[in-house]
Amino acid sequence: MNLQSVFFSIGLLLFVGACNLKEIKSKPQKATMTNATQTKSFYDFKLKSLDESEEIDFSRYKGKKVLLVNVASKCGFTPQYEQLQALHEQHGEKIVILGFPANNFGGQEPGSAEEIGAFCQKNYGVTFQMLEKVSVKGTDQHPLYTWLSSKDQNGWNDQAPTWNFCKYLISEEGELLKFYASGVSPMGDEILNEL
Repeated sequence: MNLQSVFFSIGLLLFVGACNLKEIKSKPQKATMTNATQTKSFYDFKLKSLDESEEIDFSRYKGKKVLLVNVASKCGFTPQYEQLQALHEQHGEKIVILGFPANNFGGQEPGSAEEIGAFCQKNYGVTFQMLEKVSVKGTDQHPLYTWLSSKDQNGWNDQAPTWNFCKYLISEEGELLKFYASGVSPMGDEILNEL
């Protein structure tokens, strides 16, 4: 065997080895990419009702638009409860209102579930679905709000709530459609035009 044949054989072995190594390395990366691109759907979430009497499975809302609102009892926007209730009463066949008490902004929702429920009923006659108190931003952000505010999960939006009464609109198919700042009225054209 001459020197040229030896170099050719070594080169061939290195090439085949590199191809095999590349193939081995690419398989786990593909699996990782697949897992990373799989996102949770809005319909996969479940939360307890405010009084913890039942677990609310969001898949029950398939076929309806859903408006999620982080609410607080001691905020300048608290009177929006009245408009949210009006939206529920007048358009409840088209849209579901979900209220999420949160104490993330100015400590404006310090109450217990019982206190929050009593406040909403007494002052605004709230009958739309109120859910358990959650954190809507920060290191203890609830996974639902992580989904709502991470475009890697919801497809387009990175906007987390900036204050109480921020709103997220979900489509009839469970896709995030819109984000509304606190000042957007629940009975204003921005929301009503989406119904």
